Amino acid sequence: MSTAPEAAKAAKAAKADPKTDKKAGKAVAEAKPVKAAKAAEPVEKKPAAKKAAAKKPVAKKVDAKRSAHAEGRLTQILIAPIVSEKATMAAEKHNQVLFKVMRDATKPEIKAAVELMFKVTVESVQTVQHKGKTKRFGKSIGRRDHVKKAYVSLAAGQELNFSGEGA
Repeated sequence: MSTAPEAAKAAKAAKADPKTDKKAGKAVAEAKPVKAAKAAEPVEKKPAAKKAAAKKPVAKKVDAKRSAHAEGRLTQILIAPIVSEKATMAAEKHNQVLFKVMRDATKPEIKAAVELMFKVTVESVQTVQHKGKTKRFGKSIGRRDHVKKAYVSLAAGQELNFSGEGA
């Protein structure tokens, strides 16, 4: 028959760290699970058909011109037309129009904006990043703003009229 103090000692011994043997002070090897037992269990894999079906894109209604661009953003992309000697030469020679555009505007956005605002067909868009010059303003030194320009090529027979005549 065991007493309460002996029962407490037995419970402590059962809770003792199994990695060390208190009597010998040596480490005792722990029983590790056998990998062969895990390999014997069949592992369920998803069929390839389910993976392909999960990655199938969802069909959307697409408007070819303005699908990825909001009209509010498109109205803000074009800042101003550039009317200069070089712009006039490009217009006469290559049927191109120059615009000052937002610096983060992309070529597809510029194309969609010109087609939306002026109801013309755009063939291509080339862009130029123009870095602002460092200038003196009296005693202080400043810098002009960076500008992005867009050379917009129009389809044959189309033109833009900025003078306001015939509008």
